Amino acid sequence: MTATTVRTRFAPSPTGYLHLGGARTALFSWAYARRFGGTFVLRIEDTDLERSTPEAVQAIIEGMQWLGLEHDEGPFYQMKRMDRYREVVAQMLEQGTAYYCYCSPEEVEAMRERQRAAGDKPRYDGTWRPEPGKTLPAIPEGRKPVVRFKNPLDGEVTWNDVVKGPITISNREMDDLVIARPDGTPTYNFCVVVDDWDMKITHVIRGDDHVNNTPRQINILKALGGTLPEYGHVPMILGADGEKLSKRHGAVSVMDYPAQGYLPEAMLNYLARLGWSHGDDEIFSMQQFCEWFDLDHLTKAPAQFNPEKLNWLNNHYIKLADNARLATLVRPLLEKDGASFEGAPDLDAVIGLLKDRANTINEIAAAALMFYRQPAPEAALVEQHITEAIKPALAEFAQRCATVEWTKEAIAPMIKEVLAAHKLKMPQLAMPLRLIVAGQLQTPAIDAVLQLFGRDVVLARLKNTL
Repeated sequence: MTATTVRTRFAPSPTGYLHLGGARTALFSWAYARRFGGTFVLRIEDTDLERSTPEAVQAIIEGMQWLGLEHDEGPFYQMKRMDRYREVVAQMLEQGTAYYCYCSPEEVEAMRERQRAAGDKPRYDGTWRPEPGKTLPAIPEGRKPVVRFKNPLDGEVTWNDVVKGPITISNREMDDLVIARPDGTPTYNFCVVVDDWDMKITHVIRGDDHVNNTPRQINILKALGGTLPEYGHVPMILGADGEKLSKRHGAVSVMDYPAQGYLPEAMLNYLARLGWSHGDDEIFSMQQFCEWFDLDHLTKAPAQFNPEKLNWLNNHYIKLADNARLATLVRPLLEKDGASFEGAPDLDAVIGLLKDRANTINEIAAAALMFYRQPAPEAALVEQHITEAIKPALAEFAQRCATVEWTKEAIAPMIKEVLAAHKLKMPQLAMPLRLIVAGQLQTPAIDAVLQLFGRDVVLARLKNTL
């Protein structure tokens, strides 16, 4: 493959959010272009006026930006290319590869009903298809025609799908596709062909729900004299239960994932392994992925979405992430929960303590909240753990706090000395301290937590309790 030939595209319809399957298609197309120094085109297929919305367009672009899948050309909008489509339709009518059909929708449906009743495959019967020696019906007065593509009647369409292998469809399986509606607006399969032709797309990587469109698109492209791209149809993503991924499996919009505390590098790494592999490698950067990515190792079987695997990867990337970067993500979540930062520990340091055990940014924020609000332990826990028997040890601990060097390395042995003096075990002192200082029983190591809260806060809270 030469460095300048590869041109791939991602062409979503803006009828909803960017879902995981679409994001994976975009990733594969982007990576293939990057590997060969080619061009990645973003195209918005917005001809479905009833279902396409500006909000969906924005959601797609935001999803791509969050993932960092930058396009080299576009975004191109099909609705802005209408003049070009009409020009090609006119050329095809002139060349005889397309024709006007004046059948009403009711006539076409009646035609199909008769075929179903006879046990035949429902299809357009070619009433208005011009053939040598054929007399066409009289044009109905006042009826606007559709334009149909004159599909070959014989032979077959074969392409070597880079994922599925050779696929052959008989031309007799396909009828004459409508390529322009009565009002002149072109149809999906026609617009796709003209776009891929004009944009010189060399590789079409898309979901396998498009397999049935491919032979039609190949025939139209051949009629236009265009060069066929290579096609690769990637199997869909299934939920852990083996069913098609849907809302009941949790988040299916890409932009649900930053809201749930996932990092884009974790999502990219995870999506890359859904239907593609490089040996046993599970963790890799996008630079490595672009160097490795090929079409030979795309799998034929559907991939299964595994939330535990995504959490594992997210934890890995959280551990690697810079604390200051994580703080910019955590801080808004804390503010939303009413956190107060005045006189509180440095957020970067708090994140450094908490991030190793967190699967998501949201988990870090939930764990960090204890440092940024007044403790309010449950009365039953206070009664259970802060007993008269433990108060002498707490008093001695408070006394020693006033003079000990305020590092966890010094606090840890001091706690052990208090335990020894009062013949206690670690939980007997650590649990009351956690309740008094943090307001809860679950925290990381008590010496590290006390160090972060600071001497003044710890002493004030001990004094208030005792």
